Amino acid sequence: MAVLQITLMIILFLSLALAMFFRKIPALIALPLMAVTIPLICGVSIGDILQYVVGSGAVRLHTAYTVAIFGSMLSILLQKTSVAENFIKIGAELAGDNPWAISVLMLVLITLLFTTLGGLGAIIMVATIVLPIMSSIGIGPMTVIGIFLFGLSMGGILNAGNWALYVNVMSLNVSQIRPFALLMFGITFTVALIYITVQIYRDGQNLNVKKIIVIFISLLIAFVLLTVLYLQLSSDTQQTMTQIIRKLGSLIKISIGLFIVIMFALNIFRIFTNKYKNQKDIFWTAYFSPLIPLFLILLFNMDFIAAFISGLVFTFTATYRRNHLNTLIQSVFEGGSVVMPAVVLMFGIGMLLNAIIGPGGTWTAVHPEGWPVLTLLQPLITRIIPTTAWSYVLLFALAAPLALYRGPLNVWGMGYGLAAVLLASGMNPAAIMGLLMAVGQIQGISDPTNTHNVWLANEMQQDVQKILWNTIPYTWIIAILGLILSAFMFY
Repeated sequence: MAVLQITLMIILFLSLALAMFFRKIPALIALPLMAVTIPLICGVSIGDILQYVVGSGAVRLHTAYTVAIFGSMLSILLQKTSVAENFIKIGAELAGDNPWAISVLMLVLITLLFTTLGGLGAIIMVATIVLPIMSSIGIGPMTVIGIFLFGLSMGGILNAGNWALYVNVMSLNVSQIRPFALLMFGITFTVALIYITVQIYRDGQNLNVKKIIVIFISLLIAFVLLTVLYLQLSSDTQQTMTQIIRKLGSLIKISIGLFIVIMFALNIFRIFTNKYKNQKDIFWTAYFSPLIPLFLILLFNMDFIAAFISGLVFTFTATYRRNHLNTLIQSVFEGGSVVMPAVVLMFGIGMLLNAIIGPGGTWTAVHPEGWPVLTLLQPLITRIIPTTAWSYVLLFALAAPLALYRGPLNVWGMGYGLAAVLLASGMNPAAIMGLLMAVGQIQGISDPTNTHNVWLANEMQQDVQKILWNTIPYTWIIAILGLILSAFMFY
């Protein structure tokens, strides 16, 4: 019976995945269909599926799509007030006319931001700044999305918050994670530079090959030197550096906080003194509108929704005109409608998450034996654990695409459930960490079920499946190189 159930699940998964690959069925139908059918095959009752998979799953990502709605409201308001248009022009002037150099610069900036940031709210806020700048200098929309996703994923590799999961789940320490993460970052960065070069060429832009080679080599040398320097620092030196950085960070936080207060006060003063009546150009504070939520989130740890509402209020006061309240109301309504396709898809993603890793809560309390989908797969997973370095690389290199569509190697699907099974079966915890971090680049960059992929595709008017086809040759190479590195270090 178990063999038949597993076979049916594999057939179902492959059939629907291929149907989405070849655009025979949209993801917003395929994901709920997969979410309902998989637990049904595993013996979950229809009543539990309707309540815990469909009902609870549809609201599982409520924070993500609520943030997306508020972020879209701010985006529409910036467009209606011409702030976005003027911001693009200024950004293009400051950025220059070298698409390759600007792409690499944006990649680095995005990476730096997401070493500390996380979540869809931060992604939307950063994207509203960098996407228009890259688009304005002739970089194609698919290339723009790819650059953003590579930067987001590289920031995640160095994000200490992500490391905490490996510490807690696998009982690893930072000294075991850090060297692999730094080298994994170097691999991903190198492949990202190749991706940018190829995509810029495909977009029809001129490339200065000699200059690119010099920059490429310089960046690699700088990365190697910084990595060696970082690894050689003693713990005492790191503590001293941490104290200095904290003091500097506090000073920056206070300065930016005062600057925001002063700008807001200037906006209010401008409204109450009727200064806006004679002003033809956009008031200068309005150009900081896209940055307000980002500063509030990054520096003051404000809730994402509260930060976006603050951004709406700031933008409203900075761009105030007669009948401006109508513009704000229109932005609120249009913002919700524009982002609705992404919201509907997030319903299906939440259902699929509940179908694979279980709903938890009251269901788990009543059924302590565990969610049937994971329970059914555990014996199969135990039998296929690799025992040598080469079998480890070969097996997971071939299986790496299973990180897509909430598959068994997806940390947002069954990944940590699989990790628990592998750990209990005696596999080296560090090798499990290396496996998840390596194949995680396929998931983080290429997976069409990622909420950030969905939002970016919607924002740039691209098919989310095309992002998969565009990036997976590169992310699969990253995964294979990461697995080889993991095998070399931990087997």
